[in-house]
Amino acid sequence: MRRSPRSATSAPDRPVLTIWPLAGIPEIAAGTDLVDALSDALDRSDHPLADGDILVVTSKIVSKAEGRFVTADDREDAITAETVRVVATRTTESGGVTRIVENRLGIVSAAAGVDASNTPEGTVLLLPVDPDASARALAAGLRARFGVEVGVLVSDTLGRAWRDGQIDHAIGAGGVRVFEDLRGTTDAQGRPLHVTLPCVADELCAAADLVKGKATGLPVAVVRGRADLVGDLDLPGARTIPRTGERDMFRLGYDEAFAEGFAAGVASASAP
Repeated sequence: MRRSPRSATSAPDRPVLTIWPLAGIPEIAAGTDLVDALSDALDRSDHPLADGDILVVTSKIVSKAEGRFVTADDREDAITAETVRVVATRTTESGGVTRIVENRLGIVSAAAGVDASNTPEGTVLLLPVDPDASARALAAGLRARFGVEVGVLVSDTLGRAWRDGQIDHAIGAGGVRVFEDLRGTTDAQGRPLHVTLPCVADELCAAADLVKGKATGLPVAVVRGRADLVGDLDLPGARTIPRTGERDMFRLGYDEAFAEGFAAGVASASAP
């Protein structure tokens, strides 16, 4: 039996995303004006910026422009300085130690986000001082330069609990809604949604990384098709995404939680 073609009005319209890498960005050094660097590349692009576009900018070039370099010999000290809470530590096969920690931005990751890839020889790179402020400044500068309302996400590559591999997440946001709140709406069967809160900022960063890559020299991508997420520069930033403190149901690794509980039990048993 041949099916009739679906009517164009039989399903709700969904946005069509277009994502492309921004070519022509030079090597970024401490003190580089990122608004100028991105604007020059955009001026040469075949895709003029439009209202509602979202630029996803790799945190590494933001950190480089902010001069967040430390010498590689100080890497372990830098990790310690960036750490506010140790979640888990593991000894690697090579005899080193991997530290999973919560850093000062509230992000739980390996090595507090201290990165040795694609940096000058003998240096490592810290995350931006305030990624939300950096994203807002970029968005404000690009809006003023091009006369269109755009948003900016600052992305970083992170692992995920219970899953191998890494993907890009949002660590900074300027003029972009980081969540799409569907609570109070209904699903396709009319059932109410009570907890559905997609983190669209993370989804956009992961999608943008498909065209940026890790070793291509393309640290910025432009996403078109979600203008509904672009708004005022004072929208809550990506700092609202990490779940920390008492809201974190997995505050410790298994071995660390066991050791802590064992020590508490011993102390309780020996108490008068």
